[in-house]
Amino acid sequence: MYRIVHKETVAPQVDAMIVDAPYIARHHQAGNFVVLRIHEKGERIPLTIADSDKKEGTITLLFQKIGKTTEELGTLKAGQSIMDIAGPLGHATPIEIYGHCVLVGGGIGSATLFPILRALKARKNKITVILGARTQDLLVWEDRFREYADTVLLTTDDGSSGRKGLVTEALKEVLDSAKVKIVIAVGPIRMMQAVSEQTRPYKVRTLVSLNPVMVEGTGMCGACRVSVSGKTRFACIEGPEFDGHEVDFQELASRLGFYRSEEAQAMEAFRKKCKGKCRSKGVK
Repeated sequence: MYRIVHKETVAPQVDAMIVDAPYIARHHQAGNFVVLRIHEKGERIPLTIADSDKKEGTITLLFQKIGKTTEELGTLKAGQSIMDIAGPLGHATPIEIYGHCVLVGGGIGSATLFPILRALKARKNKITVILGARTQDLLVWEDRFREYADTVLLTTDDGSSGRKGLVTEALKEVLDSAKVKIVIAVGPIRMMQAVSEQTRPYKVRTLVSLNPVMVEGTGMCGACRVSVSGKTRFACIEGPEFDGHEVDFQELASRLGFYRSEEAQAMEAFRKKCKGKCRSKGVK
């Protein structure tokens, strides 16, 4: 049982949840994720660890309520518990003394970059963070990023915060004006693909954090397979970060759409059952 210590909404349809998980907090490294199951009949879903506190024994999970399970997770309150949380899983982000690093986040994917930012800054790297979203309300944890980054650049599709435009436009300006050693991008597939193509002619190492369909998180089921450099890799045990210049993004996008109709049906059934007043069967 994993008790929820704190819960809050940080953006429209985006919640932050602090969970009591001492073992995971103690072993968490930047880039790790967990696989959780709300209750006995719940599905398993992967969520990146957005933050951890080893002293308090807690981890922070940020999630967007876009599917049946994340919507149900959002009904849980502080004091309730999640039945299963397995982790930390996946390879940690390679943290080295690079020099100038650029972190690019899109939407809720930005939160995934926060522990990476702190780890890189602890190694005395110079950090430029580029955060993008459709509108100002969807920018997540801007204040936290400013606390550690040397520079934070904001882009929004509607121009409501920062500059109007795409993260790739801001990234190009940074690449043209500075000697960047590594770019790490987290967000929607098409954004990560665009970032990878943007850095390719500059020959800058680019890591992307992939989010394929995932079931158990230990490499047994093969659901999270992705093609990297023409070879099949398992994101749960060999990722989630891979060389963006070698990822087959087209295949990844196609695989993510396999269960779209089933996901829509599950969401419709859940909302019909709850009628907007549902409380999850999380463990009490």
